[in-house]
Amino acid sequence: MKIFVVIATYNEKENLALLTEKVLGLPFPIEIVIIDDNSPDGTGRLADELSAKNPRLHVLHRNGKFGLGTAYIAGFKYALARDADLVLTMDADFSHSPLYIPAIIDAARVLDLVIGSKYVKGGAMVNSPLYRRILSKCANRFAKTALRLKVNDCTAGFRCYKAVVLRGINLDAIFSDGYSFLIEIAYRIQARGFSVGEIPIQFVDRRFGISKIS
Repeated sequence: MKIFVVIATYNEKENLALLTEKVLGLPFPIEIVIIDDNSPDGTGRLADELSAKNPRLHVLHRNGKFGLGTAYIAGFKYALARDADLVLTMDADFSHSPLYIPAIIDAARVLDLVIGSKYVKGGAMVNSPLYRRILSKCANRFAKTALRLKVNDCTAGFRCYKAVVLRGINLDAIFSDGYSFLIEIAYRIQARGFSVGEIPIQFVDRRFGISKIS
């Protein structure tokens, strides 16, 4: 089984080395794909240095800040071209702990899309400011109601997609970006009849760097 973890970065130099060490240290055949949007803090250069030391770490450079959605699509295509069986996505700032990856992979044995969720029993947001809690809850409630989604955490970026799922939808037809990309792709996956489920995670607000959410 080939597992790829796709991580989009923009100014994550403070987090990247430790995060990739933790992910690659898990007892799975994991490879990482970093998609860096020309980070001015040198994240891309650091990613290249880490890649030179570990053949399981790959780096894609983009010449501008083009957004989360297109970064993930680039990562998906890269992984699929290399015969990935599972493709995970996670944030670069440790808000998604690598310790949850084994449970997510295990859930993918029976689910086509697994979401690490703040909004199921056992999940939570930790140290997040009030405005972000309100924004997250309102966005998720609106999206779930408007689109009749079966998941509670529609905007969660900690996910595991089976390769058959990503091949079964037209990635180039997805027009949303940012967190709305996560909502749209979940909707498209559900509409195609794939199974979607959630496992609880503790979403911890970043310790280093600056949040990219507006």
